[in-house]
Amino acid sequence: MNKKSILSLMRPTGKLHLGHYLGVLTNWINLQEDSEYDCYFGVADWHALTTKFDETDSLKQNTNEVLLDWLSSGIDPEKSNIYLQSLIPETAKLHIYLSMVTPMNWAQRDPTLKDMVKIMKEKGSNEEYSYGLIGYPILMAADILTFNAEFVPVGIDQVAHIEIARDIARRFNNIYKTDLLIEPKPKLTQIPLLKGLDGNKMGKSFHNDIKISDTTEQTTKKIMTGITDRSRLRKTDIGHPDECEVIYPYWEIFAKQEQKEEIKCACEKGEIGCAECKKRLAQIVNEKMNPIREKRKELESDTNKVKEIIYEGSKKARIKARETLEKVESTVMIYR
Repeated sequence: MNKKSILSLMRPTGKLHLGHYLGVLTNWINLQEDSEYDCYFGVADWHALTTKFDETDSLKQNTNEVLLDWLSSGIDPEKSNIYLQSLIPETAKLHIYLSMVTPMNWAQRDPTLKDMVKIMKEKGSNEEYSYGLIGYPILMAADILTFNAEFVPVGIDQVAHIEIARDIARRFNNIYKTDLLIEPKPKLTQIPLLKGLDGNKMGKSFHNDIKISDTTEQTTKKIMTGITDRSRLRKTDIGHPDECEVIYPYWEIFAKQEQKEEIKCACEKGEIGCAECKKRLAQIVNEKMNPIREKRKELESDTNKVKEIIYEGSKKARIKARETLEKVESTVMIYR
């Protein structure tokens, strides 16, 4: 059976948090278990340079942290192609060919580029935008088209990011009278909304996240700071779970149905205070995450294991990448 290729990449930003685990990794795990798909999951270290070209001291360590979280969470190198973007030179070459046929205004209007520009402004950078940043959308398209991925898993708010890859593939095919490059489609995923502990978007820079790798003690301490029902002043006050900003939504995601019903009933009757509610939630979250953390510790103790996995995975991924690039170069009539 010819499998359909799926591709997804993640920037190496360091240790991942529970939002990444629930919103991305659990979906990847489900996809790799589906025999219909051939999955390519890449660490986008080149993309990290578009906005942080002057902050590379931690790039290697951040890449390692991301890989540790992937592997410990269940991304399986025997079932998925796990690779490092910079170890696939075919993507860089394809990026050159695609850049030749892509109008400049396509790149400039791309929402991904606009997001990157926003990040630069938030950093307070007064520098001119680099050629690499302007070309970011074309490199992203090259990532997808290198593996001729038919599907890219995204949330509904990211669908527009796939459009430029579709446009470039279509333009390339039209120019060279071929059907070589597949126009990728977004594969919509339901991403659970997991707020940060302060009620805002969860993120490392906001210091409101729970890391996949956090210890039991760290997780409990963080959950104890989570926002609950602001109208509830005393333990005996009647609670309103539906108005609980952070903690009850965590119950909805992590707890079993009977546990959710029990805590909701006790809260609405004023039989349990917010502090006790948080302690019980912390126990449930830790029970869920502890096996992952134990596996992570095992991987950390074998310093060569992760490196071996990413190099072997990249070697396998290059087989597909070379196949695509050779066909592109033949189509463009590059002399060989």
